[in-house]
Amino acid sequence: MTELPPNPLLEGLEGERRAPPCTLVVFGASGDLTARKLLPALERLARRRLLPTAFSVVGVARTEWTDEDFQAVAGEVVKDAAAQPQWTSLIKGFRYVAGEYGDPSTFERLRTVLDDLDRQRGTGGNRVFYLATVPGVFAPVAEALGAHGMARPGPGAFVRVVIEKPFGRDLPSAVALDDCLHQVFNENQLYRIDHYLGKETVQNVLALRFANAIFEPIWNRRYVDHVQITVAEAGGVGHRGGFYETAGALRDIVQNHVMQVLSLTAMEPPVTIDAKGIRDEKVKVLRAVKIFSPEEVSHNVVRGQYERGWVEGEEARAYREEEGIGPDSRTETFVAARLCIDNWRWAGVPFYLRTGKRLPKRVTEVAMQFRSVPHLPFPPGLARGLGPNALVLRIQPDEGITLRFGAKVPGQAFRVRTVSMDFSYGAAFVEESPEAYERLLLDAMAGDPTLFIRTDEVEQAWRICDPILEAWTADDAPLVPYRSGSWGPPAAERLLEREGRAWRNP
Repeated sequence: MTELPPNPLLEGLEGERRAPPCTLVVFGASGDLTARKLLPALERLARRRLLPTAFSVVGVARTEWTDEDFQAVAGEVVKDAAAQPQWTSLIKGFRYVAGEYGDPSTFERLRTVLDDLDRQRGTGGNRVFYLATVPGVFAPVAEALGAHGMARPGPGAFVRVVIEKPFGRDLPSAVALDDCLHQVFNENQLYRIDHYLGKETVQNVLALRFANAIFEPIWNRRYVDHVQITVAEAGGVGHRGGFYETAGALRDIVQNHVMQVLSLTAMEPPVTIDAKGIRDEKVKVLRAVKIFSPEEVSHNVVRGQYERGWVEGEEARAYREEEGIGPDSRTETFVAARLCIDNWRWAGVPFYLRTGKRLPKRVTEVAMQFRSVPHLPFPPGLARGLGPNALVLRIQPDEGITLRFGAKVPGQAFRVRTVSMDFSYGAAFVEESPEAYERLLLDAMAGDPTLFIRTDEVEQAWRICDPILEAWTADDAPLVPYRSGSWGPPAAERLLEREGRAWRNP
């Protein structure tokens, strides 16, 4: 059954788009992601009346819970349950299936529960399976759903699968996972989720570029000197040391979050703002990113690991002192890279990317710095405070846009310096912005794949990152330390300084 995804721009107000009758099945329901993100997102959708009465959630996990246990966990999402009667009423229909993912009886019981809910709640055979488990379980769960007849929708119904990252550890494992998934599901049933794409400011890149005549004409190599993408975290690995040792910053952040932000920033205008148009252009620009040779990796990529220091007024220990981390760990907690996009729009414009833990503050932004004016008619002494024009897209935590330009300083002298014009989401709109998972869960239930990642996007992102990972496997590949609370190792600064540029440190 071929699904025709809706065009989100033709659906009117966001509040008018509601989820259809369906059952959301969450594998890994007793885990941290469900408690911290999924259940709160569902509660907010219920509060906004975007969930139908014919709706239920089925949790599946190894933890020996009952229906009542799962309902109690869902009830804790709202501290004052009396204030949210629709949520309190909704969770009475939540169900739970305890069992091993490799046990066929788990899926037989799940199928029975789903059939019961179709009769009791009127969900009509519509299913959204959410894989919020460790990646090693993705393929076995998909195969079991197929083996027990839950992968194909009935007449007039739909079956969709939402898959959390990471999508493989490298290109071969990503291809193998996709091959397994495609043996059970069609591509239009698969929704690979990256919560960064659910953020309002990430989506606003499209509005900024394609709804404003003043920006798109200068969004190219003629006017842009370089682009910086920063994803900084003040925290360390915390209790995720075991996972982080198997991933590192490149796999955890660059291959997915950073590549998605880069593709939206650099893509060509799509013919239509719908799932196919946007995702086609994202893939095109990722294919234009130059792939590094092993020799080029050492010249264009810096990897670092945090040491002791101070972050936000608190002493921070070194990565190798964190729980679950060995004293000789070579896992990177910081990556900086200089990428080139070889196409007509961006030829010769470097894209500088960086991400790291234990940096001075939590911030994600895209900074587009424009070329200097060809001739400055003011004496140098009158323009000491004048920097390049820049457009900064603040993705988190202070969502908004800053335009930096030159202006005269008040007074008798004709002095010029850089000033900022700020747009803040919080100040400009009365409406509360939906959280990322709130938006993405609604999209998955409504069948809108625009903000989800297609298989060719995943594979192309790995083609960019795999040569870097391969170069780092060499024993002599440098891993440079940096002090917690700094903006990374000095080598990252030199990545720009050698071309007469500097990082913008928010």
